[in-house]
Amino acid sequence: MNEFGKHWEKVQERIQAACRRANRDPREIGVVAVTKYSDVEDTARLLDLGLTHVGENKVQDAVPKWKVLGDRGTWHFIGHMQRNKVKEIIGRFQYLHSLDRLSLAQEIDRRVRQKEAEPLSCFLQVNVSGEESKFGISPKELEEFAKEVANYSTIEVAGLMTMAPIVENPEEVRPIFRELKRLQKQLQRLDQTRLRVPHLSMGMSQDFDIAIEEGATWVRLGSVLVGGGKRGR
Repeated sequence: MNEFGKHWEKVQERIQAACRRANRDPREIGVVAVTKYSDVEDTARLLDLGLTHVGENKVQDAVPKWKVLGDRGTWHFIGHMQRNKVKEIIGRFQYLHSLDRLSLAQEIDRRVRQKEAEPLSCFLQVNVSGEESKFGISPKELEEFAKEVANYSTIEVAGLMTMAPIVENPEEVRPIFRELKRLQKQLQRLDQTRLRVPHLSMGMSQDFDIAIEEGATWVRLGSVLVGGGKRGR
């Protein structure tokens, strides 16, 4: 077994352990392999392991990989999305994890219609921690924003996404994930067909165990899969 295979085995063990602690089914948890620091060959190795969900955060790096490997997996754009880059992901990426403003929703709508593409599944990014360095709408803005986005038939609201601060003790970020779960329930109580928000994208290499315990259905994993400190969270 290669190095990536060993990493993937350990990740699966941690997912199963977190699910046992939370009385959850591991099959509820999707893993996005964050390949932003991986070349085409390493990305292909991850796909070979059965990690068919690939996450990229820079369009200029993602598109060349997609041109080689795009038919082998499901592609998630997980970074901050600039409006002028939207045209590059429509028809290539199935998921966007960082919808955080109406101007971006409008551009997605325009480009999907222009290309006659399938609706884009989007996570609404919420800045739960309130850090100025992070993108995302504030929790108090979420309900109004979600209702606006739901008006676009070209956008499927897949769920909510947040990024937790980098801390020494992962337990410190548990309230962040717990709050995103509360916000999900708040939207679901609206009982609107286009706001089922079934998924929570939260948890990265250093804290995904905690995120799963608090309700994550998608975790975004880089360094625990590909190794190396600089290779992403």
